[in-house]
Amino acid sequence: MPKLKGLLLTEGMHGMISQVEGLAKALDIEFTHQKVELNNFWKLIPPKFTPISNLVFQNFDTPDFDIIISCGRKSVIPSIYLKKNSKKKVYNIHIQNPKVSLSHFDFIISPEHDSLVSKNVIQSKGAIHYLTLDEIKHNHDYLLHKLNKNQDYLTLILGGPNKYYDYSNENIIKVFDKIKRILDENNLQLIAIPSMRTPKKTIDLANEYFANNNLIVNNIDKKAYLSGLSLAKFIVVTCDSTSMISESALTGKPIYVAELPPKKNDYRFKKFRELFTKLNIIKNLDEKVTIWNYENLDETNRIANEIKKNYLNVIFKFN
Repeated sequence: MPKLKGLLLTEGMHGMISQVEGLAKALDIEFTHQKVELNNFWKLIPPKFTPISNLVFQNFDTPDFDIIISCGRKSVIPSIYLKKNSKKKVYNIHIQNPKVSLSHFDFIISPEHDSLVSKNVIQSKGAIHYLTLDEIKHNHDYLLHKLNKNQDYLTLILGGPNKYYDYSNENIIKVFDKIKRILDENNLQLIAIPSMRTPKKTIDLANEYFANNNLIVNNIDKKAYLSGLSLAKFIVVTCDSTSMISESALTGKPIYVAELPPKKNDYRFKKFRELFTKLNIIKNLDEKVTIWNYENLDETNRIANEIKKNYLNVIFKFN
């Protein structure tokens, strides 16, 4: 039986891409990915005040599709429009709160910490994503030749500045100071992994600060990221990224969150961290580290299986 075809719509940000592609892969569908751009002043207008019209967004190729998976504010109207104007039955799934009537979507996947409730809402613990345990294990040795095999490793995953958190050198050095003491006291070697949002100045600072006997990955390298997760005895993630904390939770390893001073109310981030603390997945980065265990968190496959079992099997006859 041929696979179902999916159309993925995002604003092109890594966290959004990870979520839509992760769900598409877990649903085992073929897919094409389109970056959405809105026209003119519609970029500034919330979706609930935007007409459901193709005049709102820039046209893009729309190959045959059975399912639309969207994520982010800009993709809300295109998803609704394409479903409404399709000549066949199309299911649309939106990830995150679309902030329009929820009835426009067949399914909405929303983080539990956002407290969005409706009969077509499936709540996730944290963010769904495109990493798999098999990928992480497969890339275990990728960084090994650059490391001291007689030490254990602490993997630091760096996010980047956003409207909530400032990546000033002063703030980052406070995080580095804590990590340096942990490395020294526990005879650990550092693996530092940047993300797409990590400023060059932060990577340069890490190279300068951790100059001796540590590995700083200077470029975006997914294999290095996967290897760092696999090799780590301890994982540290900066507090600005719910996506990378969620991805790290797939490992079942101790995760420490490096706090940064908020520039504005970071209520949603705090709610997320409260949930993951309650689930025994994360602790705040201090100057001591300990080993603890929790069940690997694989929300992407759990949610994909729920969608296939309870909904899409009826319409599309999933195998």
